[in-house]
Amino acid sequence: MRRFFAPSNQISDSSLILGLEETRHLRDVLRLRAGDRVNVFDGEGREYLAEIAEISKNSTTLDVIEEIPPASPESPLDLTLAAAILKGEKFDLVVQKAVELGVTRIVPLLTVRGDVRLRDTQKRVGRWRRIGLEAAKQSGRAALMKIGEPVEFVEFVQKVEPQTNCLFLMFSERGGEDFPEQPDAKKITALVGPEGGWEDPEIEAARSAGHAIVTLGGRILRAETAAISIAAILQHRFGDLR
Repeated sequence: MRRFFAPSNQISDSSLILGLEETRHLRDVLRLRAGDRVNVFDGEGREYLAEIAEISKNSTTLDVIEEIPPASPESPLDLTLAAAILKGEKFDLVVQKAVELGVTRIVPLLTVRGDVRLRDTQKRVGRWRRIGLEAAKQSGRAALMKIGEPVEFVEFVQKVEPQTNCLFLMFSERGGEDFPEQPDAKKITALVGPEGGWEDPEIEAARSAGHAIVTLGGRILRAETAAISIAAILQHRFGDLR
């Protein structure tokens, strides 16, 4: 499947425009030409069948043939994965797999045991968003997963406001219980910790803010494995992963 991204402000009823990076991929990598047909999504849930009209140095103009259903429909579960930032490329993997698993948004968390400096993470946000875009192309999603700016853990949990049919969960290797009984949950925020685990004050801060503390079992998982597994478990239990 040849899929490209164009923001909604570059799409009209009859035509759309691809930017520089998408044009380079279309022209130089795939070697497509005028008359070839491709799929284009807008990052907001819409996808189009379009025909290449003109390829220039910095952009590509296509004629819109029709709006089509995305290859992968969005999950009915509005899932926020608030995950501790990990060193190296581990968080890159979390971002990629979260897109594939239908996560709505990722919030990168700065935690006590995370051992990641803020000035380093600012440079990585753009990389994470590029990874998210490529994962959306591959997985068939027409809505881009939102990737927020890094935020301090305590600041994030203090902003929690109770909502109907909404669960706030902290996944911890200790001190937790089974999933709370709420089969009709439509919106979930899941906190996933760093490689060294949560500090006790972080667990208490989350509990005080209304998060249910959940422990999955006796196995010790790597932080990136835990984040990916939790996204899959929540989509299976509350979303559309069967």
